[in-house]
Amino acid sequence: MMRAVRTSAAAAAMLAAVAGGFIAGRSGASLSAMEMVATAAAETGGSPIYYQDPDGRPFYSPTPKMTADGRAWRAVPATADVSFEDADAEPAPPAPAAGAGAGAPRKIKYYRNPMGLADTSPVPKKDSMGMDYLPVYDGEDRDDGSVMLSPGKIQRSGVKSEPAARRVVRTPVHAPGTIQLDERRVSVIAMRAESWVQKVADVTTGTHVRKGQPLMEVYSPAVASAAAEYVATLNSRLTGGEGPYGRGSRQRVMNLDVPESAIAAMEKSRSVPVAIEWSAPRDGVVLERNAVEGMRAQPGDVLFRVADTSVVWAMIDVAERDLGAIAVDQRVAIRARSFPGRTFDGSIAVIYPQVNRDTRTARVRIELANPGAALLPDMYVDADIDTGRPEAVLAVPESAVLDTGVRQAVLVDRGDGRFEPRAVKLGARGDGYVEVRDGIADGEAVVVTANFLIDAESNLKAALQGFAAADAPSSAGQPKEGRP
Repeated sequence: MMRAVRTSAAAAAMLAAVAGGFIAGRSGASLSAMEMVATAAAETGGSPIYYQDPDGRPFYSPTPKMTADGRAWRAVPATADVSFEDADAEPAPPAPAAGAGAGAPRKIKYYRNPMGLADTSPVPKKDSMGMDYLPVYDGEDRDDGSVMLSPGKIQRSGVKSEPAARRVVRTPVHAPGTIQLDERRVSVIAMRAESWVQKVADVTTGTHVRKGQPLMEVYSPAVASAAAEYVATLNSRLTGGEGPYGRGSRQRVMNLDVPESAIAAMEKSRSVPVAIEWSAPRDGVVLERNAVEGMRAQPGDVLFRVADTSVVWAMIDVAERDLGAIAVDQRVAIRARSFPGRTFDGSIAVIYPQVNRDTRTARVRIELANPGAALLPDMYVDADIDTGRPEAVLAVPESAVLDTGVRQAVLVDRGDGRFEPRAVKLGARGDGYVEVRDGIADGEAVVVTANFLIDAESNLKAALQGFAAADAPSSAGQPKEGRP
């Protein structure tokens, strides 16, 4: 079992040496210096800890080895190995004597394995490869989970902190859609009795018409009969002044959908025209023109279809994951692909209560003013729905959050190189910031860069503390053996 420990330690040392060779290989000057130091140390007769390729290439071996041309690999003793300790770190002070006063150096609690293995010792010792155990001082293994970094390591790692502050977090939802006509602004002209079209005005599909503009002249026996009855009632000496008789005859004419302008003309002239003039029911665009001079129209046949395009609908398909963030009356900016740089402002009128099972989207209706009839039916558009709240909330940069999928945390900068991991509850996201609902206070500094490096070191430290607590020596002065 002790052989397995030594094998693991040798492999770990070899990996550390490979990493050191890679770092040194990044600079020719550094590599040459390393070679000279390694060569000089080997000549002094130091015990080698690994062997390096004689040409300085990043190849290493835990045992002696020869090149293809018969040259021996260079032995690298522990004194010539690359050190990963901080250059600006303070040297380990000696263990204080018993009964030392308050001004004595920091007290060493125990020594930990230099390769991160689960092995500690109450006294200085070396591992199986001759590497010194590292001292752990009082205060460096606190139970609050914080991690201590030297100023040099903080500078080299690029650690930066930023205070949590109250900000307005905007969370726009982007979704595609199409333009559709407002269903309430579409009218059709259909005959309610058998009719013949005698004349059609000079209007075609796509023509803009105004309300009351003549579209066609139609002769209908049913309309002519009802109109004659109404005119006779108006002209009668007995019933002409009686309101109920006149209202009944007029209502029969209206039931045949005769335009109000035609009825007013009959009341004024007290005569029945041969053909009744049908006019546009609203301002808008002619979408359909099925009327042809001389044609016979059956009841229900649509002869004209007119739509008002001053107000249109944008039918937007919002992803299922974003439905919880949108609500009626939220402001929406619509951008048509036909008009780059132009924005049409509207608001959410309806959120349809159904999700498309194939696309996993829900349809949202947005009412838009359409100046100049620029937006056409079935035109593609892109919507930006502003789902952010107008009030400011406590927020931190998104890069400050360490998210495991189950747990979210930030690293709080407590100053003097100490960083404390803190669990947080998050809210809305947007503009590169995320709302923090619980876990930190306003003004607390959090790490926004290199936080993953600090988190990794914190996890290693916590693991070593756990091993140290589990393997605490039963009596002082007895060094612990390596764990298998």
